[in-house]
Amino acid sequence: MLVDMMTGQVINAVPYTVQYRDYMSRMSPSEIDAIKAHLNQMIDGTEIQTAGWMPGHDWSGTVFEPIYFKAARSSYEQSAKCFGLMVWEVFMERPDKWTSGRFEKDGEPIGSRTYFHNRLGGPFRALTSNH
Repeated sequence: MLVDMMTGQVINAVPYTVQYRDYMSRMSPSEIDAIKAHLNQMIDGTEIQTAGWMPGHDWSGTVFEPIYFKAARSSYEQSAKCFGLMVWEVFMERPDKWTSGRFEKDGEPIGSRTYFHNRLGGPFRALTSNH
């Protein structure tokens, strides 16, 4: 389950829905299932995940390869976007609560979303407080 960081409301939709559906239509159901299963394995037992740091740089021979060649039609930029949307959906489909946002590392913006396990279930006001 993915919840809004500020309100604690459940998020039930993937952004860029039309584009995401196009990406997904270019892969087989078994490829999508394999990608999602692998992502869930990567997430299980963790507290924090940053989407862009999860897959590694070389997808050759991995479950992620169809994202690049099929879904994104060999576009690096589009494959990154498709992967990020798949990660979003995987977190949204999980039974445990997660929240996400965009953050910086060493003063530089991280190019993808970071997800936090939300064990308490409510909004993350403490993270955004000026206290």
